[in-house]
Amino acid sequence: MNGSISHIGVCICTFKRPALLERLLDALGCQETNGKFAFSVVVVDNDAAGSAREVVEASRKRVPIAIAYHLEPRQNIAMARNRAVAASEGSFIAFIDDDEYPPPGWLLALWSAITRFDVAGVLGPVDPEFESGAPEWVKRGGFFDRPTHPTGMKLEWRQCRTGNVLFRRSILEGLGEPFNPACLSGEDQDFFRRCIERGCEFVWCHEAGVREFVPPSRWKRGFLVRRALFRGIFAQRNHGLQPLRLAQAVVSAPIYLLLLPFALIRGETQFMICLFKLSYHAGRLLGLLHINPIRQPYVSS
Repeated sequence: MNGSISHIGVCICTFKRPALLERLLDALGCQETNGKFAFSVVVVDNDAAGSAREVVEASRKRVPIAIAYHLEPRQNIAMARNRAVAASEGSFIAFIDDDEYPPPGWLLALWSAITRFDVAGVLGPVDPEFESGAPEWVKRGGFFDRPTHPTGMKLEWRQCRTGNVLFRRSILEGLGEPFNPACLSGEDQDFFRRCIERGCEFVWCHEAGVREFVPPSRWKRGFLVRRALFRGIFAQRNHGLQPLRLAQAVVSAPIYLLLLPFALIRGETQFMICLFKLSYHAGRLLGLLHINPIRQPYVSS
């Protein structure tokens, strides 16, 4: 590790996505630094069978950066993130998901923003990338769109995710485990909530965008319903009893249920938007009752 300039440890947690992981590692090998920082990569395989090992070994032969491989056999994304943090080098830590793809200036844009604004961390946009043949209703429905903000905007913890982020390692001091293994979903928001409560500040960098691959398996109506239910259930569990949000779910769920037939008349896009919102609010109510019909641990795969 070069001691004269700062070092960024780029963390990737992966689970049975060999082709996408290979694409990501190749893209990281093309990152521009302009001599301002050095970086290395840590891949944590959350598949007990170690399915990502061969991909990493092959990438090491052609990608001009240091890539470390670690196995976290316990299928828990928080544990995988914690192992990645512990194994990473440098005074800065970046996270990017294994189904995302950064342009050459991604890491440099994050670095420039965190130094310019002198903050604890910087987050950037994640835009969907569909395979050819994706139904128009999936694209128009915005099911995979995420909010964007002006560069430099201060973020609340509910606006923070680990899919595209750079933060200072120093914010982890005294935090204990960065990511809580008890959070089966929303472990990243829980991390940012605790950091912000301790006085850390995170801002947005619109120029540091990445693309997220959306495979055909996510275009299915059943997947979108399960995803909305999952989000609702764990939003309720992780955020606790919030009377205003609970009242919103109680009122919204029956309204969206009544609107379904009318939405169907307006077309598939409006019908699925309505069904997605109904499922989310129903999930919040199920979470309040400690009911979880979703058994897959990786519904976002």
